[in-house]
Amino acid sequence: MEIKVPVLPESVADATIATWHVKAGEAVTRDQVLVDIETDKVVLEVVAQADGVMGEIIHDTGATVTAEEVIGKMEAGGAPAAKKDDAPAKKDDAKADAVPATGSDDSNDDALSPSVRRMIAEKGLDASKIKGTGKNGRVTKEDVEKFVAGAPAKAAAPAASAPTAVTGDRSQKRVPMTRLRKTIANRLLEAKNSTAMLTTFNEVNMKPIMDLRKQYQDVFEKRHGIRLGFMSFYVKAVTEALKRYPEVNAAIDGDDIVYHNFFDVSIAVSTPRGLVTPVLRDCDKMNLAEIEKAIKELALKGRDGKLSMDDLTGGNFTITNGGVFGSLMSTPIINPPQAAILGMHKIQDRVMVIDGKMEILPMMYLALSYDHRIIDGKESVGFLVTIKELLEDPTRILLDI
Repeated sequence: MEIKVPVLPESVADATIATWHVKAGEAVTRDQVLVDIETDKVVLEVVAQADGVMGEIIHDTGATVTAEEVIGKMEAGGAPAAKKDDAPAKKDDAKADAVPATGSDDSNDDALSPSVRRMIAEKGLDASKIKGTGKNGRVTKEDVEKFVAGAPAKAAAPAASAPTAVTGDRSQKRVPMTRLRKTIANRLLEAKNSTAMLTTFNEVNMKPIMDLRKQYQDVFEKRHGIRLGFMSFYVKAVTEALKRYPEVNAAIDGDDIVYHNFFDVSIAVSTPRGLVTPVLRDCDKMNLAEIEKAIKELALKGRDGKLSMDDLTGGNFTITNGGVFGSLMSTPIINPPQAAILGMHKIQDRVMVIDGKMEILPMMYLALSYDHRIIDGKESVGFLVTIKELLEDPTRILLDI
């Protein structure tokens, strides 16, 4: 049986073999993951179509391949030859090279998950030396982090002909960029070079929303099964502002401006592989609870490397929340072909003058980066002020006014 690269998503020309999880001669079972193939945005898993034995690996890790290209072979129904005395050793080897299961069954409880596997590879660690504390000894991300934190620093090699003595760890590590990181780098450079990008700022008093969340958090969670966060308010405010300022919900296509009559909002999500922007579709038709559930689902899929091309394709406008990392102010970069992106930041107590009196309020800076070719200052400022007004009076969001 031939092992082939899956059909790649539209606009993806080629891919890279990220990891082979089996070796030639190893027994494999039906639906066992054989190899991870990395595209510009997602990781595709190729599974065995039947029980059998792994044969020749034609393209090894790091090779660039195209859609439906044969990358290996396997024999269906066979079994690897092994002496009786060698059986225990073979079993241990199989455990060490166990295929990570995405939807695990009992036979794969000791396997490494894709996110843990990538974490180990990125840090250049030996998985066999990491003690697992998960179910049936499974190695978790926390186990890897504890192992790294507790590992002794490598001694630095003495510099030949160094003019002065140096101490401490001065070693270097060179690793190739992942396809996703290269894609992110190229798109950011493209955005800077191909758009007339400008950023405008404002600030919002978050006390009304914080008071609302405090008052209804328990009831909301009991009713809908999910916590009420800030992002759902941000998405609803952005959706209403896009309705009022259609230029911000538009894109340039050649010499034309395309105005979208739907509201698909991209949410910037940090994953182990890098920053991605999965899309919440038809946000104008969703309530706060539905938005919170959709965001949580996308965040979990991003963390586990399970985002599909459909999850990442499209989007008319992007929201990025650097506040979760402590950012007080930033100038976010547009996500082409979108015309604008909204940056949310850390909520911090500041002294504000309200009606001639000083008050300490939880304030947050807003930053709107936009393409000045199709969005003028009037529209950009009006858009940002609309978001400010809606967030400072969240009743407007609930009443749709």
